[in-house]
Amino acid sequence: MAEAYDAPQAWTGKIEAPLVLFQSPVRQEWLDLYEHVNMAHYSTIGDHSTWAFWNWVNDPDDLDARDGHEYVVVQSNIHYIDELALGSSLKVTSQLIAADDKRYILFHRIWRVEDNVLAATNEVKCIGFNLKDRRSERMRPVVAERIALVRDAHAGLSLPEEAGKGISLRRA
Repeated sequence: MAEAYDAPQAWTGKIEAPLVLFQSPVRQEWLDLYEHVNMAHYSTIGDHSTWAFWNWVNDPDDLDARDGHEYVVVQSNIHYIDELALGSSLKVTSQLIAADDKRYILFHRIWRVEDNVLAATNEVKCIGFNLKDRRSERMRPVVAERIALVRDAHAGLSLPEEAGKGISLRRA
């Protein structure tokens, strides 16, 4: 069964720092045998947030109107911090931490709403992609302009400590 995505939010020109473009109750289909969100579905939650961002900066153009000018995620890193269980609500705050004419990096923080606990972070690098030509491309001008506005609005936010870290073993 395909994941159901929320309707996109309208672009109004108002840019929060950070953005809140995805909120949801924890869904039954995201749970594992331990009755908390399975590690793979933290990626699903991040994907909802990335998709919400892309649709927001493209508003009012929907998938058909964009004529194949989309994005793909080329890198993702998730840091698991606390658990999310059925009955919990979550919200994701999203920060644009870098962008150029083809690529952008979003840093999502996944919060458990009830006690305002950070449950996970998800950093994603995305690239403009042409679905017809099956290759990377520069973003459409309206999208590039809006992403630049978001980048400028987020410039005053501190860079997340986990950003760009990847995975490593510390050596003593």
